[in-house]
Amino acid sequence: MKNLNNKILFSKQKLTEVPFRKLAPNILTMMALCSGVTSIRYAVQDDWIKAVICIFLAALFDGLDGRVARFLKASSKFGAELDSLSDFVSFGVAPAILMYQWTLYDLPKFGWFFCLLFAMGMAMRLARFNTMLEDNNQPEYWSHYFVGVPAPAAAALAISPLLVTFDFPGAAVVFRSNIFCSILMFIVAMLMVSRIPTISLKKMKIQTYMTLPLMLLVALFTHFMLSQPWITLGTLTGLYALSIPLGIIKFMHDKRKYKKA
Repeated sequence: MKNLNNKILFSKQKLTEVPFRKLAPNILTMMALCSGVTSIRYAVQDDWIKAVICIFLAALFDGLDGRVARFLKASSKFGAELDSLSDFVSFGVAPAILMYQWTLYDLPKFGWFFCLLFAMGMAMRLARFNTMLEDNNQPEYWSHYFVGVPAPAAAALAISPLLVTFDFPGAAVVFRSNIFCSILMFIVAMLMVSRIPTISLKKMKIQTYMTLPLMLLVALFTHFMLSQPWITLGTLTGLYALSIPLGIIKFMHDKRKYKKA
């Protein structure tokens, strides 16, 4: 009888108390979601810089929540679903509205279509990602790649014309063109839903002799982020775009190596 009472007491404690480590990843996810929604607010107010900052803040929080969850061993199905909802709003809806307010509103009838296409591509990309989490039959080399362009990278590619015009206003003649931006939104949407392998850094390992140069690169990156944030973010986005074909080549190499093994 005593053991039964102890079990009942323990179950009540489990229902009324949640360890903070279980909540920490979800708090970061909510911060990402709030950043994405706030970006929409600033986009509607034509405050482009703050809108872009909020999207990149959402990307920062999105990058942290999964790592914190794994570090604290606090991963959960609820957290995964909340993360997908946050990604859709922050990297699907917010960039689409931002680009529409910035330039695509001036493309009669078709401007909003490309925004919808981008958001739908993000939704399908996230749905496929969640489905693939349950697939344990993938070869080991697949763990080093994403299928299609991941959500934060897709958002950065979609809003990259704004980053260019912040420091180079004269470039707006080309980069703020609704034709250019609609084509860009279409291409990014297709990259999201495609099965093109893109490089993932989650399981990348660094050689010991590369540690010091990497730290110097981090210091250099921090300096440029503080002094020239838009050029730095624009350059990183451009380098990511260039890494896509390189990722395909590396994937084909890893695939041939796996088949020979």
